[in-house]
Amino acid sequence: MSDELTLTTDVMVIGGGPAATWAAINARDAGAEVILADKGYCGSSGTTAPSGTGVWYVAPDPAKRADAKASRETLGGHLADHHWMDRVLDQTYANMHRLGTEGRYPFPVDATTGEPMRTGLQGPEYMRRMRAWVQRRGVRILDHSPVLELLTDADGAVRGAAGYQRQSDRDFSITAGAVVVATGGCAFLSKALGSNVDTGDGALMAAEVGASFSGMEFANAYAIVPKGSTVTKTAYYGYATFFHGDGRIVEGAGSMKGRSVIARTLLNEKVYAQLDRADETVAAKMRLGQPNFFLQFDRRGINPFTDRFEVDLLAEGTVRGTGGIDIVDDDCWTGIPGLYAAGDVATRERICGGFTGGGSHNSAWAMSSGSFAGAAAARAARTAGRPTASAVSGAGTVGLVRRSSSAAPDEVVRAAQAQLIPFDKNYLRHADRLRPALAELDNVWAEIAGGAYGADTAGGRVRAREAAAITAVGRWIYRSALARTESRGMSKRDDHPGLDPAQHGHVRTGGLDDVWVRDASLDAVNAIDSRNLRVPA
Repeated sequence: MSDELTLTTDVMVIGGGPAATWAAINARDAGAEVILADKGYCGSSGTTAPSGTGVWYVAPDPAKRADAKASRETLGGHLADHHWMDRVLDQTYANMHRLGTEGRYPFPVDATTGEPMRTGLQGPEYMRRMRAWVQRRGVRILDHSPVLELLTDADGAVRGAAGYQRQSDRDFSITAGAVVVATGGCAFLSKALGSNVDTGDGALMAAEVGASFSGMEFANAYAIVPKGSTVTKTAYYGYATFFHGDGRIVEGAGSMKGRSVIARTLLNEKVYAQLDRADETVAAKMRLGQPNFFLQFDRRGINPFTDRFEVDLLAEGTVRGTGGIDIVDDDCWTGIPGLYAAGDVATRERICGGFTGGGSHNSAWAMSSGSFAGAAAARAARTAGRPTASAVSGAGTVGLVRRSSSAAPDEVVRAAQAQLIPFDKNYLRHADRLRPALAELDNVWAEIAGGAYGADTAGGRVRAREAAAITAVGRWIYRSALARTESRGMSKRDDHPGLDPAQHGHVRTGGLDDVWVRDASLDAVNAIDSRNLRVPA
Protein backbone atom coordinates (compact mmCIF):
# COMPACT_ATOMS: atom_id res chain seq x y z
CA MET A 1 0.00 0.00 0.00
CA SER A 2 1.20 3.49 -0.86
CA ASP A 3 1.64 6.22 1.73
CA GLU A 4 -1.58 7.68 3.09
CA LEU A 5 -3.05 10.71 1.33
CA THR A 6 -3.82 13.51 3.79
CA LEU A 7 -5.80 16.57 2.74
CA THR A 8 -7.72 19.42 4.32
CA THR A 9 -10.66 21.45 3.03
CA ASP A 10 -13.63 23.55 4.09
CA VAL A 11 -16.38 21.15 3.01
CA MET A 12 -16.12 17.46 2.29
CA VAL A 13 -18.88 15.82 0.26
CA ILE A 14 -19.22 12.04 0.43
CA GLY A 15 -20.90 10.59 -2.65
CA GLY A 16 -20.96 11.28 -6.38
CA GLY A 17 -24.56 11.33 -7.57
CA PRO A 18 -26.98 14.24 -8.03
CA ALA A 19 -27.23 15.15 -4.34
CA ALA A 20 -23.45 15.11 -3.90
CA THR A 21 -22.69 17.16 -7.00
CA TRP A 22 -25.37 19.76 -6.25
CA ALA A 23 -24.02 19.98 -2.69
CA ALA A 24 -20.51 20.57 -4.02
CA ILE A 25 -21.67 23.31 -6.40
CA ASN A 26 -23.67 25.13 -3.73
CA ALA A 27 -20.82 24.91 -1.23
CA ARG A 28 -18.57 26.50 -3.86
CA ASP A 29 -21.23 29.17 -4.46
CA ALA A 30 -20.86 30.03 -0.79
CA GLY A 31 -17.10 30.42 -1.15
CA ALA A 32 -15.98 27.11 0.36
CA GLU A 33 -13.16 24.92 -0.86
CA VAL A 34 -14.64 21.49 -1.56
CA ILE A 35 -13.38 17.93 -1.87
CA LEU A 36 -15.79 15.26 -3.15
CA ALA A 37 -15.03 11.56 -2.55
CA ASP A 38 -17.03 8.98 -4.51
CA LYS A 39 -17.03 5.22 -4.00
CA GLY A 40 -17.24 4.85 -7.79
CA TYR A 41 -16.56 7.30 -10.61
CA CYS A 42 -18.44 10.54 -10.08
CA GLY A 43 -20.71 10.93 -13.08
CA SER A 44 -21.27 7.26 -13.81
CA SER A 45 -21.90 5.57 -10.46
CA GLY A 46 -25.23 5.31 -8.67
CA THR A 47 -28.80 4.75 -9.78
CA THR A 48 -29.33 8.01 -11.66
CA ALA A 49 -26.36 7.70 -14.02
CA PRO A 50 -27.61 4.68 -16.05
CA SER A 51 -31.27 5.68 -16.21
CA GLY A 52 -33.73 8.21 -17.43
CA THR A 53 -35.59 9.97 -14.66
CA GLY A 54 -38.60 12.19 -14.29
CA VAL A 55 -38.27 15.29 -12.14
CA TRP A 56 -40.86 16.88 -9.82
CA TYR A 57 -40.61 20.12 -11.79
CA VAL A 58 -43.67 22.37 -11.56
CA ALA A 59 -43.99 25.95 -12.76
CA PRO A 60 -44.64 28.47 -9.95
CA ASP A 61 -48.36 28.62 -10.64
CA PRO A 62 -50.44 28.33 -7.42
CA ALA A 63 -52.99 25.94 -8.91
CA LYS A 64 -50.34 23.69 -10.49
CA ARG A 65 -48.30 23.65 -7.31
CA ALA A 66 -51.37 22.77 -5.24
CA ASP A 67 -52.19 19.89 -7.59
CA ALA A 68 -48.57 18.69 -7.47
CA LYS A 69 -48.55 18.63 -3.70
CA ALA A 70 -51.91 16.88 -3.49
CA SER A 71 -51.04 14.21 -6.04
CA ARG A 72 -49.32 11.86 -3.61
CA GLU A 73 -50.55 12.94 -0.22
CA THR A 74 -52.97 10.06 0.14
CA LEU A 75 -50.49 7.52 -1.23
CA GLY A 76 -47.92 8.83 1.24
CA GLY A 77 -50.25 8.49 4.20
CA HIS A 78 -50.56 12.27 4.65
CA LEU A 79 -47.13 12.47 6.29
CA ALA A 80 -45.61 15.08 3.96
CA ASP A 81 -44.92 18.64 5.08
CA HIS A 82 -46.21 21.48 2.88
CA HIS A 83 -43.41 23.80 4.02
CA TRP A 84 -40.86 21.32 2.73
CA MET A 85 -42.80 20.60 -0.45
CA ASP A 86 -42.90 24.32 -1.24
CA ARG A 87 -39.18 24.72 -0.61
CA VAL A 88 -38.26 21.73 -2.77
CA LEU A 89 -40.56 22.77 -5.61
CA ASP A 90 -39.00 26.25 -5.59
CA GLN A 91 -35.43 24.95 -5.45
CA THR A 92 -36.02 22.30 -8.10
CA TYR A 93 -37.51 24.86 -10.45
CA ALA A 94 -34.48 27.11 -10.00
CA ASN A 95 -32.00 24.24 -10.28
CA MET A 96 -33.47 22.86 -13.50
CA HIS A 97 -33.14 26.28 -15.13
CA ARG A 98 -29.62 26.61 -13.80
CA LEU A 99 -28.77 23.13 -15.09
CA GLY A 100 -29.66 24.25 -18.59
CA THR A 101 -27.53 27.41 -18.44
CA GLU A 102 -24.53 26.92 -16.16
CA GLY A 103 -24.73 23.12 -16.31
CA ARG A 104 -25.12 23.16 -20.10
CA TYR A 105 -27.68 20.36 -20.10
CA PRO A 106 -29.32 20.08 -23.55
CA PHE A 107 -33.00 19.99 -22.69
CA PRO A 108 -35.20 18.91 -25.60
CA VAL A 109 -37.50 21.61 -26.96
CA ASP A 110 -41.27 21.28 -27.24
CA ALA A 111 -42.06 21.70 -30.92
CA THR A 112 -45.41 23.36 -30.22
CA THR A 113 -44.27 25.92 -27.63
CA GLY A 114 -40.57 26.28 -28.36
CA GLU A 115 -39.89 25.90 -24.64
CA PRO A 116 -37.35 23.50 -23.10
CA MET A 117 -38.96 20.42 -21.57
CA ARG A 118 -37.63 20.25 -18.02
CA THR A 119 -39.79 17.49 -16.52
CA GLY A 120 -37.21 14.77 -17.10
CA LEU A 121 -33.51 14.05 -17.46
CA GLN A 122 -31.43 11.43 -19.22
CA GLY A 123 -29.26 10.09 -16.41
CA PRO A 124 -26.03 9.45 -18.37
CA GLU A 125 -26.03 12.95 -19.87
CA TYR A 126 -27.22 14.59 -16.65
CA MET A 127 -24.43 13.12 -14.56
CA ARG A 128 -21.79 13.69 -17.25
CA ARG A 129 -22.74 17.36 -17.25
CA MET A 130 -22.80 17.52 -13.45
CA ARG A 131 -19.27 16.12 -13.20
CA ALA A 132 -17.99 18.61 -15.77
CA TRP A 133 -19.74 21.46 -13.98
CA VAL A 134 -18.30 20.44 -10.60
CA GLN A 135 -14.83 20.32 -12.12
CA ARG A 136 -15.22 23.75 -13.72
CA ARG A 137 -16.13 25.11 -10.31
CA GLY A 138 -12.82 23.93 -8.90
CA VAL A 139 -14.02 21.03 -6.76
CA ARG A 140 -11.42 18.33 -6.22
CA ILE A 141 -12.88 14.90 -7.03
CA LEU A 142 -11.50 11.68 -5.57
CA ASP A 143 -12.88 8.85 -7.70
CA HIS A 144 -12.91 5.20 -6.63
CA SER A 145 -12.39 6.40 -3.07
CA PRO A 146 -14.89 4.74 -0.71
CA VAL A 147 -15.14 6.47 2.65
CA LEU A 148 -14.88 4.07 5.58
CA GLU A 149 -15.50 6.31 8.58
CA LEU A 150 -16.17 9.86 9.68
CA LEU A 151 -13.64 11.86 11.68
CA THR A 152 -14.72 13.71 14.82
CA ASP A 153 -13.07 16.18 17.15
CA ALA A 154 -12.95 16.08 20.94
CA ASP A 155 -16.43 17.61 21.17
CA GLY A 156 -17.99 15.02 18.85
CA ALA A 157 -18.37 17.36 15.87
CA VAL A 158 -17.84 15.75 12.46
CA ARG A 159 -14.67 17.23 10.98
CA GLY A 160 -13.81 15.06 7.98
CA ALA A 161 -13.64 11.47 6.82
CA ALA A 162 -11.19 8.70 6.04
CA GLY A 163 -11.22 5.91 3.49
CA TYR A 164 -9.35 3.97 0.84
CA GLN A 165 -8.41 4.81 -2.74
CA ARG A 166 -8.73 1.67 -4.81
CA GLN A 167 -6.72 2.67 -7.88
CA SER A 168 -3.88 4.22 -5.90
CA ASP A 169 -3.97 1.46 -3.26
CA ARG A 170 -3.67 3.89 -0.39
CA ASP A 171 -5.67 5.11 2.57
CA PHE A 172 -6.76 8.73 2.72
CA SER A 173 -7.72 11.11 5.49
CA ILE A 174 -9.44 14.45 4.90
CA THR A 175 -10.06 17.01 7.63
CA ALA A 176 -12.82 19.52 6.97
CA GLY A 177 -14.86 22.23 8.57
CA ALA A 178 -18.09 20.35 7.74
CA VAL A 179 -19.23 17.22 5.92
CA VAL A 180 -22.17 16.46 3.63
CA VAL A 181 -23.05 12.77 3.42
CA ALA A 182 -24.78 12.03 0.10
CA THR A 183 -24.01 8.35 -0.34
CA GLY A 184 -27.41 7.20 -1.58
CA GLY A 185 -29.76 4.67 -0.05
CA CYS A 186 -29.38 0.96 0.61
CA ALA A 187 -30.60 -1.68 -1.86
CA PHE A 188 -28.95 -4.65 -0.11
CA LEU A 189 -26.77 -5.46 -3.17
CA SER A 190 -29.88 -6.82 -4.88
CA LYS A 191 -28.37 -6.14 -8.33
CA ALA A 192 -30.85 -3.37 -9.21
CA LEU A 193 -29.16 -1.27 -11.90
CA GLY A 194 -26.70 1.26 -10.48
CA SER A 195 -27.30 0.26 -6.87
CA ASN A 196 -24.04 -1.64 -6.34
CA VAL A 197 -22.66 1.42 -4.54
CA ASP A 198 -25.83 1.89 -2.48
CA THR A 199 -25.06 -0.26 0.55
CA GLY A 200 -26.01 2.06 3.41
CA ASP A 201 -22.46 3.22 4.14
CA GLY A 202 -23.50 6.80 4.88
CA ALA A 203 -26.27 5.64 7.20
CA LEU A 204 -23.85 3.50 9.20
CA MET A 205 -21.34 6.33 9.49
CA ALA A 206 -24.04 8.75 10.58
CA ALA A 207 -25.31 6.33 13.23
CA GLU A 208 -21.79 5.94 14.57
CA VAL A 209 -21.68 9.64 15.44
CA GLY A 210 -25.17 9.66 16.94
CA ALA A 211 -27.50 10.56 14.07
CA SER A 212 -31.01 9.10 14.01
CA PHE A 213 -33.36 7.96 11.24
CA SER A 214 -36.95 8.56 10.23
CA GLY A 215 -39.37 6.59 8.06
CA MET A 216 -37.25 3.46 7.84
CA GLU A 217 -40.40 1.33 7.73
CA PHE A 218 -40.98 2.83 4.27
CA ALA A 219 -38.02 0.92 2.82
CA ASN A 220 -39.75 -2.02 1.20
CA ALA A 221 -39.69 -0.88 -2.41
CA TYR A 222 -39.56 -3.61 -5.05
CA ALA A 223 -39.26 -3.09 -8.79
CA ILE A 224 -40.64 -5.27 -11.57
CA VAL A 225 -37.90 -6.59 -13.86
CA PRO A 226 -37.62 -9.22 -16.57
CA LYS A 227 -36.36 -12.41 -14.92
CA GLY A 228 -32.58 -12.25 -14.56
CA SER A 229 -32.41 -8.54 -15.44
CA THR A 230 -31.15 -5.57 -13.44
CA VAL A 231 -33.04 -2.83 -15.30
CA THR A 232 -35.80 -1.41 -13.10
CA LYS A 233 -38.42 0.76 -14.77
CA THR A 234 -41.66 -0.20 -13.07
CA ALA A 235 -43.62 2.72 -14.58
CA TYR A 236 -43.51 1.04 -17.99
CA TYR A 237 -45.36 -1.95 -16.60
CA GLY A 238 -48.40 0.27 -16.32
CA TYR A 239 -48.84 -0.73 -19.97
CA ALA A 240 -48.50 -4.44 -19.22
CA THR A 241 -50.85 -7.35 -18.77
CA PHE A 242 -49.61 -10.07 -16.42
CA PHE A 243 -50.19 -13.76 -16.96
CA HIS A 244 -49.98 -17.09 -15.20
CA GLY A 245 -47.91 -19.77 -16.91
CA ASP A 246 -51.05 -21.31 -18.44
CA GLY A 247 -52.04 -18.03 -20.08
CA ARG A 248 -54.65 -16.88 -17.55
CA ILE A 249 -54.50 -13.20 -16.56
CA VAL A 250 -53.20 -12.48 -13.07
CA GLU A 251 -56.17 -10.57 -11.73
CA GLY A 252 -55.30 -7.31 -9.99
CA ALA A 253 -51.67 -7.26 -11.13
CA GLY A 254 -52.22 -4.11 -13.15
CA SER A 255 -53.85 -2.18 -10.31
CA MET A 256 -52.36 0.19 -7.76
CA LYS A 257 -51.72 -2.89 -5.61
CA GLY A 258 -50.28 -4.75 -8.58
CA ARG A 259 -46.84 -5.47 -7.20
CA SER A 260 -48.21 -7.10 -4.07
CA VAL A 261 -50.42 -9.31 -6.27
CA ILE A 262 -47.40 -10.24 -8.36
CA ALA A 263 -45.36 -10.92 -5.21
CA ARG A 264 -47.98 -13.26 -3.77
CA THR A 265 -48.26 -15.08 -7.08
CA LEU A 266 -44.49 -15.45 -7.39
CA LEU A 267 -44.39 -17.28 -4.07
CA ASN A 268 -45.97 -20.26 -5.83
CA GLU A 269 -45.49 -19.91 -9.58
CA LYS A 270 -43.94 -17.94 -12.41
CA VAL A 271 -45.47 -14.71 -13.69
CA TYR A 272 -45.23 -13.37 -17.24
CA ALA A 273 -45.82 -9.91 -18.67
CA GLN A 274 -46.49 -8.31 -22.03
CA LEU A 275 -46.59 -4.57 -22.76
CA ASP A 276 -49.70 -5.08 -24.86
CA ARG A 277 -51.54 -1.99 -23.63
CA ALA A 278 -49.15 0.42 -25.38
CA ASP A 279 -50.16 1.50 -28.89
CA GLU A 280 -47.60 2.27 -31.58
CA THR A 281 -47.29 5.93 -30.62
CA VAL A 282 -46.76 5.16 -26.93
CA ALA A 283 -44.34 2.35 -27.77
CA ALA A 284 -42.20 4.70 -29.85
CA LYS A 285 -42.12 7.26 -27.04
CA MET A 286 -41.18 4.56 -24.55
CA ARG A 287 -38.24 3.44 -26.68
CA LEU A 288 -37.06 7.01 -27.08
CA GLY A 289 -37.40 7.83 -23.40
CA GLN A 290 -35.74 4.72 -21.93
CA PRO A 291 -33.50 3.02 -24.52
CA ASN A 292 -31.67 0.96 -21.88
CA PHE A 293 -34.98 -0.62 -20.82
CA PHE A 294 -35.37 -2.13 -24.30
CA LEU A 295 -31.75 -3.14 -24.78
CA GLN A 296 -32.28 -6.15 -22.51
CA PHE A 297 -35.12 -7.35 -24.73
CA ASP A 298 -33.36 -6.63 -28.01
CA ARG A 299 -30.38 -8.72 -26.93
CA ARG A 300 -32.69 -11.65 -26.18
CA GLY A 301 -34.72 -11.34 -29.35
CA ILE A 302 -37.89 -10.43 -27.43
CA ASN A 303 -40.44 -7.87 -28.57
CA PRO A 304 -41.99 -6.92 -25.21
CA PHE A 305 -45.04 -5.41 -26.94
CA THR A 306 -45.98 -8.69 -28.66
CA ASP A 307 -44.13 -11.38 -26.69
CA ARG A 308 -44.65 -12.56 -23.14
CA PHE A 309 -41.61 -12.64 -20.85
CA GLU A 310 -41.04 -13.88 -17.32
CA VAL A 311 -40.81 -11.22 -14.59
CA ASP A 312 -39.41 -11.00 -11.09
CA LEU A 313 -39.17 -8.39 -8.31
CA LEU A 314 -35.91 -6.74 -7.19
CA ALA A 315 -35.53 -5.13 -3.77
CA GLU A 316 -34.67 -1.43 -3.85
CA GLY A 317 -34.81 -0.69 -0.11
CA THR A 318 -34.24 2.94 0.84
CA VAL A 319 -33.15 3.85 -2.69
CA ARG A 320 -36.79 3.90 -3.73
CA GLY A 321 -38.25 4.01 -0.24
CA THR A 322 -38.52 7.24 1.71
CA GLY A 323 -36.66 6.51 4.95
CA GLY A 324 -33.22 7.77 5.85
CA ILE A 325 -31.19 9.97 8.16
CA ASP A 326 -33.47 12.34 10.03
CA ILE A 327 -32.94 16.03 9.33
CA VAL A 328 -33.76 18.57 11.99
CA ASP A 329 -33.90 21.90 10.17
CA ASP A 330 -34.19 23.58 6.76
CA ASP A 331 -30.43 23.18 6.22
CA CYS A 332 -30.65 19.37 6.11
CA TRP A 333 -28.65 19.27 9.32
CA THR A 334 -28.57 15.88 11.02
CA GLY A 335 -28.44 17.31 14.53
CA ILE A 336 -24.77 16.31 14.80
CA PRO A 337 -22.41 19.31 14.65
CA GLY A 338 -20.69 19.47 11.29
CA LEU A 339 -22.78 16.77 9.57
CA TYR A 340 -25.41 17.36 6.86
CA ALA A 341 -27.32 14.82 4.76
CA ALA A 342 -28.73 14.99 1.24
CA GLY A 343 -30.37 12.75 -1.32
CA ASP A 344 -31.49 9.17 -0.75
CA VAL A 345 -29.41 8.78 2.41
CA ALA A 346 -31.73 11.34 4.06
CA THR A 347 -35.41 10.87 4.81
CA ARG A 348 -37.73 12.01 2.01
CA GLU A 349 -40.82 11.90 4.20
CA ARG A 350 -40.78 15.69 4.26
CA ILE A 351 -41.96 15.89 0.65
CA CYS A 352 -43.67 12.57 -0.08
CA GLY A 353 -44.54 10.98 3.26
CA GLY A 354 -44.52 7.20 3.18
CA PHE A 355 -44.55 6.65 -0.58
CA THR A 356 -42.26 7.48 -3.47
CA GLY A 357 -40.59 5.67 -6.35
CA GLY A 358 -37.97 6.14 -9.01
CA GLY A 359 -37.25 9.69 -10.14
CA SER A 360 -39.84 12.47 -9.74
CA HIS A 361 -39.84 13.39 -6.03
CA ASN A 362 -36.54 11.58 -5.43
CA SER A 363 -34.85 13.50 -8.24
CA ALA A 364 -36.19 16.80 -6.97
CA TRP A 365 -35.18 15.92 -3.42
CA ALA A 366 -31.63 15.01 -4.48
CA MET A 367 -30.91 18.32 -6.21
CA SER A 368 -32.76 20.42 -3.63
CA SER A 369 -31.47 18.79 -0.46
CA GLY A 370 -27.99 18.79 -1.97
CA SER A 371 -28.32 22.54 -2.55
CA PHE A 372 -29.57 23.18 1.00
CA ALA A 373 -26.92 20.97 2.62
CA GLY A 374 -24.00 22.24 0.56
CA ALA A 375 -24.72 25.90 1.29
CA ALA A 376 -25.28 25.20 4.99
CA ALA A 377 -22.09 23.13 5.29
CA ALA A 378 -20.13 26.03 3.79
CA ARG A 379 -21.55 28.40 6.39
CA ALA A 380 -20.77 25.96 9.18
CA ALA A 381 -17.23 25.49 7.91
CA ARG A 382 -16.60 29.24 7.96
CA THR A 383 -17.55 29.31 11.61
CA ALA A 384 -15.77 26.12 12.66
CA GLY A 385 -12.60 26.46 10.64
CA ARG A 386 -10.41 23.56 9.59
CA PRO A 387 -9.12 21.23 12.30
CA THR A 388 -5.61 19.85 12.38
CA ALA A 389 -5.08 16.15 11.71
CA SER A 390 -4.04 15.62 15.31
CA ALA A 391 -7.34 17.07 16.57
CA VAL A 392 -9.57 14.40 14.99
CA SER A 393 -10.03 10.67 15.32
CA GLY A 394 -11.98 7.98 13.48
CA ALA A 395 -15.55 7.33 14.59
CA GLY A 396 -15.92 3.93 12.91
CA THR A 397 -17.04 1.11 15.20
CA VAL A 398 -17.34 -2.10 13.17
CA GLY A 399 -15.59 -3.79 10.26
CA LEU A 400 -12.37 -1.79 10.35
CA VAL A 401 -10.07 -4.38 11.92
CA ARG A 402 -7.14 -5.05 9.60
CA ARG A 403 -7.16 -8.82 9.82
CA SER A 404 -9.33 -11.68 8.68
CA SER A 405 -12.11 -12.76 10.99
CA SER A 406 -14.39 -15.73 11.44
CA ALA A 407 -17.27 -13.82 9.83
CA ALA A 408 -16.25 -13.25 6.21
CA PRO A 409 -17.82 -10.07 4.75
CA ASP A 410 -19.43 -11.89 1.83
CA GLU A 411 -20.99 -14.37 4.23
CA VAL A 412 -22.38 -11.48 6.28
CA VAL A 413 -23.87 -9.95 3.14
CA ARG A 414 -25.56 -13.23 2.20
CA ALA A 415 -26.91 -13.69 5.72
CA ALA A 416 -28.41 -10.18 5.72
CA GLN A 417 -29.78 -10.54 2.20
CA ALA A 418 -31.55 -13.76 3.20
CA GLN A 419 -33.67 -11.69 5.59
CA LEU A 420 -34.05 -8.46 3.60
CA ILE A 421 -34.50 -9.43 -0.04
CA PRO A 422 -37.28 -12.07 0.02
CA PHE A 423 -40.53 -10.25 -0.56
CA ASP A 424 -42.47 -12.61 1.70
CA LYS A 425 -40.46 -11.06 4.56
CA ASN A 426 -39.87 -7.43 3.66
CA TYR A 427 -42.75 -6.67 1.29
CA LEU A 428 -45.67 -8.88 2.38
CA ARG A 429 -45.19 -7.96 6.01
CA HIS A 430 -46.53 -9.75 9.07
CA ALA A 431 -45.12 -9.75 12.59
CA ASP A 432 -44.81 -13.53 12.45
CA ARG A 433 -42.33 -13.11 9.60
CA LEU A 434 -40.76 -9.80 10.62
CA ARG A 435 -39.74 -10.95 14.11
CA PRO A 436 -37.79 -14.06 13.03
CA ALA A 437 -36.10 -12.05 10.26
CA LEU A 438 -35.13 -9.37 12.78
CA ALA A 439 -33.84 -12.02 15.17
CA GLU A 440 -31.52 -13.33 12.46
CA LEU A 441 -30.26 -9.82 11.67
CA ASP A 442 -29.66 -9.22 15.38
CA ASN A 443 -27.64 -12.43 15.49
CA VAL A 444 -25.58 -11.32 12.49
CA TRP A 445 -24.92 -7.95 14.13
CA ALA A 446 -23.92 -9.58 17.42
CA GLU A 447 -21.37 -11.68 15.54
CA ILE A 448 -19.71 -8.75 13.79
CA ALA A 449 -20.00 -6.05 16.46
CA GLY A 450 -17.54 -7.48 18.94
CA GLY A 451 -14.48 -5.67 17.59
CA ALA A 452 -12.77 -8.60 15.88
CA TYR A 453 -14.66 -8.37 12.58
CA GLY A 454 -12.73 -7.08 9.59
CA ALA A 455 -10.56 -8.11 6.66
CA ASP A 456 -6.86 -8.43 5.99
CA THR A 457 -6.97 -6.43 2.74
CA ALA A 458 -8.00 -2.84 2.09
CA GLY A 459 -10.64 -3.93 -0.39
CA GLY A 460 -11.89 -6.43 2.14
CA ARG A 461 -12.35 -3.64 4.68
CA VAL A 462 -14.61 -1.85 2.18
CA ARG A 463 -16.78 -4.96 1.81
CA ALA A 464 -16.74 -5.52 5.58
CA ARG A 465 -18.16 -2.04 6.11
CA GLU A 466 -20.76 -2.55 3.36
CA ALA A 467 -21.88 -5.81 4.99
CA ALA A 468 -22.15 -4.13 8.39
CA ALA A 469 -24.11 -1.22 6.89
CA ILE A 470 -26.62 -3.49 5.14
CA THR A 471 -27.17 -5.36 8.40
CA ALA A 472 -27.59 -2.17 10.41
CA VAL A 473 -30.04 -0.69 7.91
CA GLY A 474 -32.07 -3.90 7.97
CA ARG A 475 -32.38 -3.77 11.75
CA TRP A 476 -33.65 -0.16 11.64
CA ILE A 477 -36.13 -1.09 8.91
CA TYR A 478 -37.64 -4.06 10.71
CA ARG A 479 -37.84 -2.42 14.12
CA SER A 480 -39.58 0.56 12.55
CA ALA A 481 -41.91 -1.74 10.62
CA LEU A 482 -42.84 -3.56 13.82
CA ALA A 483 -43.48 -0.23 15.56
CA ARG A 484 -45.95 0.94 12.92
CA THR A 485 -48.86 -1.40 13.63
CA GLU A 486 -50.98 -0.23 10.70
CA SER A 487 -50.82 -0.02 6.92
CA ARG A 488 -49.75 3.45 5.76
CA GLY A 489 -47.84 4.54 2.68
CA MET A 490 -45.53 1.81 1.45
CA SER A 491 -45.51 -0.03 4.77
CA LYS A 492 -48.33 -2.55 4.46
CA ARG A 493 -48.96 -5.04 7.23
CA ASP A 494 -50.95 -8.21 6.54
CA ASP A 495 -51.66 -8.40 10.27
CA HIS A 496 -52.65 -4.71 10.50
CA PRO A 497 -54.31 -3.93 7.16
CA GLY A 498 -56.13 -0.77 8.25
CA LEU A 499 -55.03 2.84 8.67
CA ASP A 500 -54.79 3.95 12.31
CA PRO A 501 -55.37 7.73 12.75
CA ALA A 502 -53.49 7.60 16.06
CA GLN A 503 -50.30 6.67 14.18
CA HIS A 504 -50.29 9.74 11.93
CA GLY A 505 -46.68 10.67 12.57
CA HIS A 506 -43.08 9.69 12.01
CA VAL A 507 -41.36 6.63 13.43
CA ARG A 508 -37.78 7.43 14.37
CA THR A 509 -35.02 4.98 15.14
CA GLY A 510 -31.27 4.76 15.76
CA GLY A 511 -28.56 3.01 17.64
CA LEU A 512 -26.28 0.16 16.68
CA ASP A 513 -25.86 -2.48 19.38
CA ASP A 514 -29.07 -1.32 21.07
CA VAL A 515 -31.58 -0.16 18.48
CA TRP A 516 -34.25 2.21 19.79
CA VAL A 517 -37.57 3.28 18.25
CA ARG A 518 -39.73 6.32 18.98
CA ASP A 519 -43.21 6.99 17.69
CA ALA A 520 -43.50 10.73 17.07
CA SER A 521 -47.24 10.48 16.45
CA LEU A 522 -47.75 9.85 20.15
CA ASP A 523 -44.91 11.70 21.85
CA ALA A 524 -41.68 12.83 20.23
CA VAL A 525 -39.66 12.10 23.35
CA ASN A 526 -41.33 9.06 24.89
CA ALA A 527 -39.74 5.88 23.61
CA ILE A 528 -41.82 2.85 22.75
CA ASP A 529 -40.98 0.06 25.17
CA SER A 530 -38.11 -1.53 23.30
CA ARG A 531 -38.79 -4.83 25.00
CA ASN A 532 -41.87 -5.14 22.83
CA LEU A 533 -39.72 -4.76 19.71
CA ARG A 534 -36.76 -6.81 20.81
CA VAL A 535 -36.42 -10.43 19.80
CA PRO A 536 -34.81 -12.87 22.27
CA ALA A 537 -31.45 -14.14 21.11
